[in-house]
Amino acid sequence: MDANVAAEHRLLTVREVADAIRVSTMTVYRLIKGGDLQAIRVGKHFRIRETDLGSYLDARVVNGSESWPGA
Repeated sequence: MDANVAAEHRLLTVREVADAIRVSTMTVYRLIKGGDLQAIRVGKHFRIRETDLGSYLDARVVNGSESWPGA
């Protein structure tokens, strides 16, 4: 299988996503429920495509010219 195809279809658990971005699992569930992070429901569980996590993170990159909250 091509490396790009493999990454596109790699599914992560909520715990793996939480560990990767260093937040709680509850935060990941909130992101999914709020529509900020796409997820796939498998039975009672959610799975997040690795590419969807990458897209979520890319959309939140802050560059130095943006002002900090409260600054």
